[in-house]
Amino acid sequence: MKEKVVLVGAGSAMFTRGLVADIIRQKWEGEIALVDVSSDALGIAEGLTRKMLQAGKSQIRLTASTDRREVLKGATAVITTIGVGGRRAWEQDVFVPRKFGIYQPVGDSVMPGGTSRALRMIPALVDIAKDVHDLAPDALFFNYSNPMSPVCRGVRKATGANIIGLCHGVFHVGHYLEDVLELERNSLNYTAVGMNHLTWFVEMSVGGKDMMPALMAEAKRRTKKHVDAEKLGKRFEEAGTSGRGDAVPTEDNPFSWRLCLLFGAFPAVLDRHVAEFFPWMFSAKGAYYGGTLGVDGYSIEAVIANGDRIFDEMRKTAHSKKPLNDDFLKSTSGEHEQVTDIIRNIRSGAGTVYSANLPNRGQAPNLPYDAVIECPAIASGGALKAIQQKPLKPAIAGTLASRFQWVETVVEAALEGSRDKFVQALILDGSVTSVEIAEKLADDLLAAQAEYLPQFKRNGGK
Repeated sequence: MKEKVVLVGAGSAMFTRGLVADIIRQKWEGEIALVDVSSDALGIAEGLTRKMLQAGKSQIRLTASTDRREVLKGATAVITTIGVGGRRAWEQDVFVPRKFGIYQPVGDSVMPGGTSRALRMIPALVDIAKDVHDLAPDALFFNYSNPMSPVCRGVRKATGANIIGLCHGVFHVGHYLEDVLELERNSLNYTAVGMNHLTWFVEMSVGGKDMMPALMAEAKRRTKKHVDAEKLGKRFEEAGTSGRGDAVPTEDNPFSWRLCLLFGAFPAVLDRHVAEFFPWMFSAKGAYYGGTLGVDGYSIEAVIANGDRIFDEMRKTAHSKKPLNDDFLKSTSGEHEQVTDIIRNIRSGAGTVYSANLPNRGQAPNLPYDAVIECPAIASGGALKAIQQKPLKPAIAGTLASRFQWVETVVEAALEGSRDKFVQALILDGSVTSVEIAEKLADDLLAAQAEYLPQFKRNGGK
């Protein structure tokens, strides 16, 4: 298979490593072009990739540049994995709200952290989309950067680019539910619809047998179990610090199972993300089943420290004269893991179904038109095409309704550099308890991230 894949944000070394390993194993031909605004991060990604290609005896061509326009021409696929400001900016998205009693276990999708992150990410992705349209208008265009729905909606609204949002969350929760229900791997057929990181498994079957009754029985059993606060979030942290990449979910996820029993559908992607969509339920300084979200339950400090450690290890490996470990060419779990299959199956029209973030053009009848929703899509006719769904139950649609209006508001705030719309988005999010707190929090976040928010400087912060 011959492609020219341009990876923008290649300094995300774990994604780059996984993608390159998949390309080597599948014996692709053509070119990989790595792009990152940081020459240091780019050098690490390039050195690591070159060593992997040599170890795998791959003939694919490797190029690298800090200027994406130098390599975009002729691209057949463009993948964005950028994180404006990196982990240091991410820390501020989480730590600044803590001063106001707001605790987040992730802070990259919703809540004040996700809202703040969107202000940095949307303009950057819009600029990338303009260059893709100019230099590689026929390329498949995939985004992995969060917050997924605001980023993809902002790019489509500002440029009309056919950007497709991908995330491995639904795929991994499908495996999680197979394990929970003691099913064979890849035997579960399911339908999951919603917003990225709050996507509801509304149908499940194996060999034509409805598995929703079994899921509800499991939810009833699990919600009766004692919740051990000492263990919540720990399995995730242990998996993350072991260097295995994406962490294994915790055994309990009590909030997700409680919602499953109540709403009759299972929410992805488990408590660490799902809890952030219901901040008013954890408003007492992040109180979470005897722990604190983001502190001892899914410690954000541990996740960021693990990211720093992995990056340092990648640096050493890239610059070392020692040969790579065999593990570097093995299949690994993580965000990258389906994208090569998706590209291949789009080209072949295989008809394989994936979870993708696409604009709602009627496939989700009772969700807003044009909202970027996560839903099943089929690889056919040279594209990923959304599959028509049944209307969601009113209560499930209700969990998403205000979120999509939050998306529209934060997109406008990011594109216009509007401080007032940023405040509005913080209020819509539901984490703040007053307008005054929303305004103070907005100003503190704008100050903390000022170097990445030139659109607000141009507008004088208005």
